[in-house]
Amino acid sequence: MQTLFPKRLTPSAFSPFGEVLSFDPERSRLVNDGRALRFDTDTRFDHASPDGEPVLAVYRAIGGPLPMRLVTFERHPLSSQTFIALSAERFLIVVAPENRAGLPDLARAEAFVGHRSEGVNYARNLWHAPIAAIGADGDFLMFMWESGSPEDCVFHHLHEPLVVGSIQPFAE
Repeated sequence: MQTLFPKRLTPSAFSPFGEVLSFDPERSRLVNDGRALRFDTDTRFDHASPDGEPVLAVYRAIGGPLPMRLVTFERHPLSSQTFIALSAERFLIVVAPENRAGLPDLARAEAFVGHRSEGVNYARNLWHAPIAAIGADGDFLMFMWESGSPEDCVFHHLHEPLVVGSIQPFAE
């Protein structure tokens, strides 16, 4: 059984898989009569279906401890997918590039830990584990395009669980 140890979620570490979303006060501007700061991310949402429409949803993820056993990966061939932690203090992100057979390459899988007010934008067609809160339950804002076809979400059930181990001191 393979065990992954999560890394700190940073834009550079996550860049092969998509973008990290978080507020950057250094790149923000004053709006709303001076009552708010607005930061426009560099993220651009990708979708490949002309029939799709944008979907904004709130997910409540049931929290759990690490180590965590993962048995399913999913991907979205027609759209990137964004999750932003609204109330989850910590959350688990597990991604895997595609292997030659078109399935998740678990030998190259990576795990990250995000924190409240952070988010990720998974690249279109990227294999990833379902969103998971670490510790207490947590709410997430989710955005993607959906067409109503089976390609909106493709699942792969693992023959053997992938274990994400306890958080180690992060190495930069």
